[in-house]
Amino acid sequence: MPRQFLKQIDQKIQKADLSIHDKSVFILPDQLNLSAWPEWVAEEKPLLIFMESREKGAEIPHHKIKMVYLLSSMRHFALECADKGFPVLYHSAAGHFDKDLNEILEAYDGKLFFMTPSEWDTRNRLREIKSSYGERVEEVPNGFFLADAEKWKEKIAPGYRMEYFYRDMRRKTGYLIDGEAPEGGEWNYDDQNRESLPKDHPVPKIKAFEPDEITKEVMAFIEEYFSDHFGSLNHFPYAVTRRQALELLEHFVTERLDEFGPYEDALKTGDHQLFHSQLSIYLNNGLLLPDEVCELAIKAYDKGNARLNSVEGFVRQIIGWREFIRIYYEAMMPGIRDANHFEFKEKLPDMYWTGETRMKCMEESIRPVIEEGYSHHIQRLMILSNFSNLTETDPRELNRWFWLAYVDAHEWVELPNVLGMSTFADGGVLASKPYVSSGNYINKMSDYCKNCEYSVTKKTGEKACPFNYLYWNFVDKQRETFNDSGRVNFMVNMFDNKKSAEEKDKIRESSERFLNELKR
Repeated sequence: MPRQFLKQIDQKIQKADLSIHDKSVFILPDQLNLSAWPEWVAEEKPLLIFMESREKGAEIPHHKIKMVYLLSSMRHFALECADKGFPVLYHSAAGHFDKDLNEILEAYDGKLFFMTPSEWDTRNRLREIKSSYGERVEEVPNGFFLADAEKWKEKIAPGYRMEYFYRDMRRKTGYLIDGEAPEGGEWNYDDQNRESLPKDHPVPKIKAFEPDEITKEVMAFIEEYFSDHFGSLNHFPYAVTRRQALELLEHFVTERLDEFGPYEDALKTGDHQLFHSQLSIYLNNGLLLPDEVCELAIKAYDKGNARLNSVEGFVRQIIGWREFIRIYYEAMMPGIRDANHFEFKEKLPDMYWTGETRMKCMEESIRPVIEEGYSHHIQRLMILSNFSNLTETDPRELNRWFWLAYVDAHEWVELPNVLGMSTFADGGVLASKPYVSSGNYINKMSDYCKNCEYSVTKKTGEKACPFNYLYWNFVDKQRETFNDSGRVNFMVNMFDNKKSAEEKDKIRESSERFLNELKR
């Protein structure tokens, strides 16, 4: 184990005697909930194997806070399992886990079970072990999702949209269904969920947890071995146990869910959470399960404590979008990793790493990522990804940054969102149009522009908001893609027919100047 591991760990998790266990279960860091495993695991209490891999941690410079969260929550979960009477083997591997797992299998004659990993590379490593040991290693289906990806992934193709899948999932789960019809008569209430936040509107804060001794020890370990990784580790605010995660779920449902819907797309200086739940962090490693999260939100609606458009929008994010992109990942891997529809080649701008920029919206979107590994989905989609598109950044570089920068980012969830949704790198399989916009959208949904050095009302020139001229430059240069999309082809017509030759020249000149400065 890492040096100076807690005495509490040493006391509760003794070195397992492998010879007395005929069954063992290998648990990955994103599978921390025995309720998602087959029932026999809880009943029979087999040996549980946990493994920290230093080599895997070093492959990509994941945010320090992300690494602390994953390791601390796994250590806490291992302790909880030991308290419940499970024999536990907690192992630290200098290399990848498969080498040490092979050694464990060589040391005893029992059978090893693993759950299908959500991520591609880990899955392949475990399946290689399975191929070496035959019937001694058994794979069980992943129980952390509501939809069976194998039954859906053949449908993934251009034109099959999340909305179709979401309606089927509503029928399957019975969530917000009244007889045969959707609750309230509509499947989707997004048209009620696009309000900007009124000035001085109160927003309840998400509770931050003080790191306990286990988390503090992990923080010291990360600073020692991964000091060059992305982000700061000046504080650590996140839950690391299921009890704490359930507390955050209850707080969200009672304090923020009701206004989540109207202000779902809103942006505010100094607040990167607003009414968002931030529960994706805990859903994505198993501390919370999707059905319990949805059902508590629906219960609040049934009691009259949360409006329908908020609850529907929240449920859609979980049983609709979250499940859909996981199916997309299964259908599109591994080729999707190389997707680059626009053939962009520019490197990711330095501001994504440093947070240093004169653009207020970019500063407000990057700063919380550096400090806490989190910002909500509009900052991710309509600012960070939008800017990447408009500056012709290689989407694979942006994808890598999202993967390493966000606490809730696992490849299965961030890759579809970045290469499929936000950058249109897959050419339109997941999304029907490129997600780009001018500064008008940002100004409508936020208070960023009033505090920016650039003017959102200026369309070209050094003082103009870069989103303004970069947007039209993008429309001009990517007109073929815009024309192929029935949703946005009118933008090409507007550029061609509504803008004068002088305006077009200024757009191109302003864009060229800004993009050249960005490369310096």
